[in-house]
Amino acid sequence: MKVCIVGAGSIGATIGARLARAGSEVCLIARGEHLRAIRADGLAFVDLVGSGSGTLRLAASDEPSDFGPQDLVVIGLKAHAVGSMLPRLAPLLGSHTAVLPALNGMPWWYFQRGGGRYVGTQLRSLDPDGTMSQALDASRIVGCVVHLAAEVLQPGRVQYTAGRRLIIGELDGSDTKRLRVIADALRTAGFEMEVSSDIRADMWRKLIGNLSYNPVAALTGYRMDQICSDEEVLQVIRAVLREGMEVAERLGVSIGMTVEQRIDVARQLGPARISMLQDLEAGRPPELAAVVGAVIELADLTGVSVPATRVLHALVQARTRALGIVA
Repeated sequence: MKVCIVGAGSIGATIGARLARAGSEVCLIARGEHLRAIRADGLAFVDLVGSGSGTLRLAASDEPSDFGPQDLVVIGLKAHAVGSMLPRLAPLLGSHTAVLPALNGMPWWYFQRGGGRYVGTQLRSLDPDGTMSQALDASRIVGCVVHLAAEVLQPGRVQYTAGRRLIIGELDGSDTKRLRVIADALRTAGFEMEVSSDIRADMWRKLIGNLSYNPVAALTGYRMDQICSDEEVLQVIRAVLREGMEVAERLGVSIGMTVEQRIDVARQLGPARISMLQDLEAGRPPELAAVVGAVIELADLTGVSVPATRVLHALVQARTRALGIVA
């Protein structure tokens, strides 16, 4: 399989490194110091989950046109960087190329090729002028929910710290050959694969965790294990989880677990430093619109009151401004 990883940061590089180790032909789209380090010294991959540590020499560029059509394009960018990249993917897209956005938060495609009573609704917090929807045909998209933790330790060096589970599914819930081919490749690469007939429900089960834990981590500096062992902080987590679950239910999605069961899922990440905390500490814009803002937009759409979520959103926005971080 020919695979291009667009955004070879923590998650993208982890998926790419594992696929390359398993025999796929992998190329990377990266930028800045990270790209220069990969080109000069290779991608240093520290695998704390398995036995795949080592340095990989992979083709890398900041320009998709340097590579031809791929079998699979994995988007591992931060959510706010996807919009400007989608029009640049054209050189990577052959007649049968699938695109797997491995993103945090609510995806721009949520109401495409499905989405229940709101099908076709445009999420203005993510795609205000509709250019993302126009730039990539939704028929190419395979939904993906990532249950991994990884971190860029320094330019050219990525550490994979926890989790093996990836969930993929067609947006319309169908069972397709390309879905099975992608699942087999990722399974061979050592991931625990689940093929879903309702990828939006799986997305929501992760999203409510991101919605609650990520802003709290950004504001407190806590790792996941520290959040889960602080009972007062967990009360905030519980309030936001309940709000997220109600929004999902108004959209016809059953989370299928209790608040306490979702907290138990989060405990499995152990001492991971999750993405929004990593972003603020590195001076990068957090994925606030995709993780929190879009849920508030959906709460307004469905008539759900989400006061705890709004407070976290306002506080992380203020924290970002105080640090001088500009999206």
